[in-house]
Amino acid sequence: MSELERRIAQAKGDEPADLVLRGGQVFDLMTGTMIASDVAICGDRIVGIAAEYQGQRVIDVTGLILVPGFIDTHLHVESSLVTPFEFDRCVTPRGVTTAICDPHEIANVIGLEGIRYFQRASEHLLMDLRVQLSSCVPATDMETSGARIEADDLQQVMAHPSGIGLAEFMNYPGVIHRDPAAMAKLRLFEGGHIDGHCPQLRGTDLNAYIAAGIRTEHEATTAEEATEKLRKGMRVLIREGSVSKDLEALQPVLTDITAPYMCLCTDDRNPLDIADQGHLDYMIRRLIQKGTSPLAAYRAASLSAAEAFGLKDRGLIAPGLRADIVAVDSLEGCHAQLVIVGGRVADADAFAARQDIAPVGRASVRAPQVAADDFRSSGNRSETDVIGILEGKIITEHLREEIQPQDGDKRPDPERDLMRIAVIERHGKNGNIATGFIKGFGIRHGAIASTVCHDHHNIAVVGADYDDMALAANRLSQIEGGFVVARDGKILAELALPVAGLMSLEPFEDVRDRLALMREAAYSLGVTLEEPFLQLTFTALPVIPALKITDRGMVDVVKFEIIPG
Repeated sequence: MSELERRIAQAKGDEPADLVLRGGQVFDLMTGTMIASDVAICGDRIVGIAAEYQGQRVIDVTGLILVPGFIDTHLHVESSLVTPFEFDRCVTPRGVTTAICDPHEIANVIGLEGIRYFQRASEHLLMDLRVQLSSCVPATDMETSGARIEADDLQQVMAHPSGIGLAEFMNYPGVIHRDPAAMAKLRLFEGGHIDGHCPQLRGTDLNAYIAAGIRTEHEATTAEEATEKLRKGMRVLIREGSVSKDLEALQPVLTDITAPYMCLCTDDRNPLDIADQGHLDYMIRRLIQKGTSPLAAYRAASLSAAEAFGLKDRGLIAPGLRADIVAVDSLEGCHAQLVIVGGRVADADAFAARQDIAPVGRASVRAPQVAADDFRSSGNRSETDVIGILEGKIITEHLREEIQPQDGDKRPDPERDLMRIAVIERHGKNGNIATGFIKGFGIRHGAIASTVCHDHHNIAVVGADYDDMALAANRLSQIEGGFVVARDGKILAELALPVAGLMSLEPFEDVRDRLALMREAAYSLGVTLEEPFLQLTFTALPVIPALKITDRGMVDVVKFEIIPG
């Protein structure tokens, strides 16, 4: 029999199903009811529910609730600090069976080679990794990236089966003001899926952005912002990452009425937070704890996500759909006891059977050697623009502080929590070094440096001591990128990320453990932020208000211009 005929025969019960899940209850997201039922699977498809089935293999799920596999609607695998293979092994056992990624982190370092790496990896993973095509490489013209991708380049990678459409369009001023390069990319994907990125955009500017055909967006940080976007036809993705934590603010918006038009995403979440808290399973637990109905939470995590991104073959436990199923202890607990991905049990044997591929982007850190004097500030005005960190958010405040020059330099001031921050171009293009001030880290000694620096991924370094800043920054070149903590002329901790300066080649458990040590080292400097490393990386993203810094200088994001030195 053909595969089609086999599915029909097994669905009718004329022959045993390939796999039967027996003894559990199915949470039906169409009616919000529980169905005590076998679930029959043929190949990678569900073929039967609400009946008794015989199976060539039977798994007892007595006492468990079966829900559709979770879909992370927007993330950057690179921010997990591990390869796609380790990311798969890290989050799939927690119930994430589909992840929609934007590989623009690696694309900003090595261009199309990075996108192709993710496309090739998607062919060998247990989870279904969907690779959207990066729309803004670089994000703006106010930074130096390792690559530039235009519409003609995107055409070269459009045919891969992992594709859905165009990834988050961060250059929202380019859309609103009809920039020719932005228009060329939008036309290329016209009629297809275009993902959005427009923090704090409101009114007619938001109308203009949505009119370009952009239908999903994850940057809402208030209930008011999310509600306006919903009213104008956007699907709102609730984000809870390691830095950007919007669940608490948006939870009241997620109801049984709005759930069909809201989804869940993590955007940027590292292995330590995944191990300590969870991934989408954590979001579901928190939403229900905050008062969201289980129906709304699980719909947002699966059915609504599938429909928002045109994945018509998943999102429900129903005949004919992809067999992505999570057996959880309870709807409120959402602890995965068994995960089925495309009809396969996600266990150690399944992960071990995957075919790996060679990493890319090695030796990508080509930064100039820096010295302590490179971090001096020669400005003679006491009024100083200062980046104000807001913990749990990637938006920042644009502060102005009085900092008096001393001996031709504005020095860091730990007593006022005013630290020097610098961005060093590391792609071997121009050797730019820009410096500024930042408030909110709590550093009193030493320095922290990183090559994870959204989205251009130059070196970002923040500290109270110029010598330690130079030591930390220079060490990054020696370890092919990553994170470094330095104090009193010594390296306290480091995490090497040799794949494009973004991802480790080690198992996610090792990265998790190393991150725990990195945080302790950072706290020993006086750092008060829960997640200092990823918080640092977003200080250089000039498409998120209000004040950021790139290798070209301090950026007023509201005005979308570099502040004159």
